[in-house]
Amino acid sequence: MEATATAPAPQHMRALARANRVRLARAELKREVAEGETTVSDVVLQCPWEAESMAIADLLLSQHRWGRTRCRRFLASIPMSETKTVGSMTDRQRRALAAQLGGDTADAAGENRLTMAGVGWSASG
Repeated sequence: MEATATAPAPQHMRALARANRVRLARAELKREVAEGETTVSDVVLQCPWEAESMAIADLLLSQHRWGRTRCRRFLASIPMSETKTVGSMTDRQRRALAAQLGGDTADAAGENRLTMAGVGWSASG
């Protein structure tokens, strides 16, 4: 048997293929959120690969009855930038955001009191 080596695809073709995989995976994730199969809280806490570079506003907008205004008001109350990516959030920010959305029942008493103070998150109350 003769082994033939095939040249790898050019870099731009590999990048295009990856971008297509990410786009399709995000569309499926948004569909699951919109249909109630999963929650934004679960996505934020688990941070699947397809959501790592996704803006938090895009994820919030995929929920039923969440428009641009509701999303902006919610993020302003935390406060968090609309362009903040899910993957760049700290573990503490993830838990606090999930608690604000009503999805974190593990430590509802303590985490619901988390507020943004200055640069980092701190407990208040």
